[in-house]
Amino acid sequence: MVKQNILLVLIILFLSACSTYKTIPYYQDLDRSKLSQEEIKNYQPAVIQASDILGINVSSRTPEQSAIFNYTANNPQSNVSGYLVDSKGEVQLPLIGSLKVVGLTTNQLQEKMNQLLTTFFKDPISNVRILNFKVAVYGDVLKPDVYTVRDEKVSITQALTLAGDLNITALRKNVVLIREEQGKRMFVPIDLTSKNLFQSEYYYLKNNDQIYVQPGPTKYASVDRGYRTWSLLIGALSVITIVASTLIK
Repeated sequence: MVKQNILLVLIILFLSACSTYKTIPYYQDLDRSKLSQEEIKNYQPAVIQASDILGINVSSRTPEQSAIFNYTANNPQSNVSGYLVDSKGEVQLPLIGSLKVVGLTTNQLQEKMNQLLTTFFKDPISNVRILNFKVAVYGDVLKPDVYTVRDEKVSITQALTLAGDLNITALRKNVVLIREEQGKRMFVPIDLTSKNLFQSEYYYLKNNDQIYVQPGPTKYASVDRGYRTWSLLIGALSVITIVASTLIK
């Protein structure tokens, strides 16, 4: 009878482990037995927002003159790390003055600047990038942090990789993307267990996006168990201290 009970317990534990494992793999609906392809249709270039810091460099056939745009420590037109987009969505540029940039992609701003700069330089070529493009990843991941990325084309999976990936206790179906846009805050549910993630309009991130990964019950149980153990230990030590103090008296 005892052997039967032990066997039953082992079977239950095995089935429980198998059931838990099924929640772990990513892209569970992907057919891994064959090569599959799909067209990328959901990428939209990042647009410039207020508070962005732009790195702007200009070259021309008169480099000594166009260098006024390029960041140096002695350039009063730029801040510590580039040109700040103010609350009006504008930047203050040498020669050009105030320029509306919010809502433009970096490529669109480059084209606009090239047109404006032909008045001052011969064959100007401008290069623009967002210097403070960053995403926050927190919750049940290995390395929660705010990550500054050099590439404006960054995806959810890349951001999670920067954070060391999800811990084994994280809920892959309960990831939330938090995005602030046009005065509104959106909370977007993300399911990492489905390959449909790759076609989501939210797969590619925007500047200042946040990714929250919800921990599973196992995470809480392990922390709670440790807390209870310490609580019992501290309680026992307190009782021993009181008893010892009484005996000494």
